Amino acid sequence: MNNKSIDRNSNLVSIGIIAGLFFIFGFVTWLNGALIPLLQSVCQLTAPQAYLVTVTFYIAYTITAIPVSSVLNKTGYKRGMSLGLLIMAIGSVLFIPAAHTRTYSLFLFALFVMGTGLTLLQTASNPYIVLIGSEKSAAVRISLMGLLNKGAGILAPILFTTIVFSGVSSISTEHFNSIPLAEKLAELNTLSSKLIDLYSAMAAILFALALSISISPLPEVETDSQTTKEKVEWKKALKYPQLTLGVVTLFFYVGAEVIAGDTIGLFGKQLGLANYTEFTAFTMFFMVIGYIIGMVFIPKILSQEMALFCSGVFGLIVTLFILIIPTHTHFFAPLLLKLGFLHPVPDVILMVGILGLANALVWPAIWPLALRGLGKYVNTGSAMLIMAISGGAILPYLYGLLGNVISPHYAYAILFPGYLLIAYYAFLNIRNNRTVM
Repeated sequence: MNNKSIDRNSNLVSIGIIAGLFFIFGFVTWLNGALIPLLQSVCQLTAPQAYLVTVTFYIAYTITAIPVSSVLNKTGYKRGMSLGLLIMAIGSVLFIPAAHTRTYSLFLFALFVMGTGLTLLQTASNPYIVLIGSEKSAAVRISLMGLLNKGAGILAPILFTTIVFSGVSSISTEHFNSIPLAEKLAELNTLSSKLIDLYSAMAAILFALALSISISPLPEVETDSQTTKEKVEWKKALKYPQLTLGVVTLFFYVGAEVIAGDTIGLFGKQLGLANYTEFTAFTMFFMVIGYIIGMVFIPKILSQEMALFCSGVFGLIVTLFILIIPTHTHFFAPLLLKLGFLHPVPDVILMVGILGLANALVWPAIWPLALRGLGKYVNTGSAMLIMAISGGAILPYLYGLLGNVISPHYAYAILFPGYLLIAYYAFLNIRNNRTVM
């Protein structure tokens, strides 16, 4: 009885620590939505060039996932998380020379380093939160982590806008082209100084967290891959169909999530709207609602598989609405004001934000389904799932290219294949005798 109580208390402490980490890397990740339109103006970029922010940030997951898996097998989860935070802190420090010189390549390098740190952090923390308790309630625990992650995503663009853009009249390319050179340089120096202050504070917090995790009571979770001396074989892990298709599904899902969160600001800017650097908060707001729904209904009322199926179908419906709704209608503006939104937006922007509701339960559902029954290949499977985050690098960039060819509005059609695959993956799991609602 006492041992169970101790284990329960230990799990609660561990979940609390991991929850804090999810908040931190949610904050770091969803700053990109506000950073993209800023760098487009400051560095005079086209839309596809601006989306290199997401390419560089998320491609780090693919490039570094395999070596990160090897690192985790040697260090364990706890030391791996601490090391990931340390690398993220170094990436934040690199923003200082990037902002000082306003050199886009330095910004991209800093983002790559931060993405590398996040790869290590996510490869350790995601399977940790799955393995620390019952598999049936894994989606609930991941939903709690997602709630904090996306809560940070609401805060990040608003705080970014408040800190960086206070006292700045506009960051549009037209504005900078219309003012005298001396005034332009002065405004750019002000923006750079505020970016330096923001990322300096982030670096200090991340360094402190890395130290805190290293001395925390966070226990190691033992997996079969840690108790066996056998070399992890990637080819054998790929023989698990739930993992293989899960990786592909997660690739398209992350692409859809990043498109919904990181393109909404630049899309708003292209529509000539104000406060567009805050629009990522719309997507994160609806994701938070989705996570709350997941925590309430999964697994007591709704199975992980059925939640995933509903998410895919709902994503298809919302994407269709995005494409057919004109960019100038404000039918839902009065409702937004009643809900407390200070800046009502066109209906099409709201629909892009509502994609967050469709996306919220996908990540929490795919992870336990893809890792089910992997045994000693859990760490390998986790690294492969983390590699799938590269969808956040590739699909938003393709969206930007497609937007240049047709329009940013109709380029959202790129989301259809991903949501179809999400629904299909869920359907296969339901059909294969999984627990259904």
